[in-house]
Amino acid sequence: MAQVEIKVPDIGDFDEVAVIEVLVKVGDTVKAEQSLITVESDKASMEIPSSAAGTVKELKVGMGDKVKEGSVVLVLESEGEAASPAPAKSEEKAAPAEAQGRPDATKSVASAPAAGPAPAPAASGPVEVKVPDIGDFKDVSVIEILVKPGDTIAADQSLVTVESDKASMEIPSSAAGVLKELKVKVGDVVNIGDLLAVLEGSAAAAPAPAAGPAPAPAASAAAPAAAPAALASQPVERTDPTAALPAHQPSAPTGKLPHASPSVRKFARELGVPLDEVKGSGAKGRITQEDVQKFTQAVMSGAASTKAAGAKPAAAGGGDGAALGLIPWPKVDFAKFGAVERKELSRIKKLSGANLHRNWVMIPHVTNNDEADITELEAFRVATNKENEKSGVKVTMLAFVIKAVVAALKKFPEFNASLDGDTLVYKQYFHVGFAADTPNGLVVPVLKDADKKGILQISQEMGELAKKARDGKLGGGDMQGGCFSISSLGGIGGTHFTPIINAPEVAILGLSKGQTKPVWDGKQFVPRLVLPLSLSYDHRVIDGASAARFNAFLGQVLADFRRVLL
Repeated sequence: MAQVEIKVPDIGDFDEVAVIEVLVKVGDTVKAEQSLITVESDKASMEIPSSAAGTVKELKVGMGDKVKEGSVVLVLESEGEAASPAPAKSEEKAAPAEAQGRPDATKSVASAPAAGPAPAPAASGPVEVKVPDIGDFKDVSVIEILVKPGDTIAADQSLVTVESDKASMEIPSSAAGVLKELKVKVGDVVNIGDLLAVLEGSAAAAPAPAAGPAPAPAASAAAPAAAPAALASQPVERTDPTAALPAHQPSAPTGKLPHASPSVRKFARELGVPLDEVKGSGAKGRITQEDVQKFTQAVMSGAASTKAAGAKPAAAGGGDGAALGLIPWPKVDFAKFGAVERKELSRIKKLSGANLHRNWVMIPHVTNNDEADITELEAFRVATNKENEKSGVKVTMLAFVIKAVVAALKKFPEFNASLDGDTLVYKQYFHVGFAADTPNGLVVPVLKDADKKGILQISQEMGELAKKARDGKLGGGDMQGGCFSISSLGGIGGTHFTPIINAPEVAILGLSKGQTKPVWDGKQFVPRLVLPLSLSYDHRVIDGASAARFNAFLGQVLADFRRVLL
């Protein structure tokens, strides 16, 4: 076992930055590129990744500490050789991206100040302000608007905040003047050269950056020898501009987001948590991941409510449709036709409603219906429960289906993927979500590492998760990280239905009630127990033939469970 010191890499033209979050603790196992701490300057927050994999033996920094390039963050116990430090960057690549277009940004980290170019001539009339070189990032989301039309803007004043999966940074104005028009809004994605705003008046433009190779951004400089992918955000954040906002965020139009790191904001988006309603326990009121988890638990248990819970039923029913160019939602005085009773939607339905609406509108759903012969499997399940009666663990058909789904996901890996822009992210783990019925509505706890567990363990963990769901005690981690979901109506009835895909997943399986049907065996009709399968899939990722093969293979496994061993 080798001990490896993980140090702060080149973070650009910053002397010292404050540690505002510590994302790991002693004893944690970390992977290379995993974020360890979050640091913050006056213009950007960024996460510092690990340059090696191993177990955290000792933390060298704490909240509020000041760090700079070369500071030791922690000590890892790692098998194998220590990671070599990243090669020194050239002068041309030393300046952080966020400093581009600012007069104080010409100083190189590795060398003395270089002579800057002559300032641009004074601008008269409209001045276009564009996104400067932000390094090796593409399609970054606008998460804050810091100005409004009519404001007097100074050169180098921040206009918007953009965010990748590792850093958020403010984009400054390259000129001074009165803001005539904003060309972006919260949720838009921008790239270098995109038009941000138009200024009016006569103002001297800030000096342009010197010509040369594209400088690396502060966030990119934080990465060790191998630079991370440009963005690793949720696919809905890349395809749906409004998805960059936390669900139900009433304050979004003001352009002010709560004080939280990029990873915490991303975590909140995944759970549909409105960050502006979460009270931060971190330094200066900063919201932590634990704060988001506690807020989720409080809402689900009924101890707290969101502003969305106060929305009028008409809004929950679909709004006025104006955003989609539709005619207004009908407003009817139902009471004039007879007696009525008004009842508020449950908190869970209000929280999940926006996500369901987005998923149905944004994902091109197609559903493949098939059937599986589960006659022998049901007989085996009944016999297993009799043999294990004293254990207290009841095996359900859903446990077998989860195990069969894992086998199908391994054979058809595109079903175990997520869409990230124009890229498919194939997952090497198998976390399966299942819909659990509660008095307040459906929730989807996630069974982790289903491929590594047997039927009895799956059944036991499902029972524990379902009980936590009914008691309103599911934590944020219990509902996060799913690869594929299953919605089962088998205990109620029905033949087939169309389940809604749980973004960012690309497919979901619906199970209806098994029925005994006459099946031709080549000589005669024999009674067989048949389970209906309804597979909804994202047609951008999966074609009809692949879906049919997936469902057919799943049916074969359920008909002869020995195939799981193959």
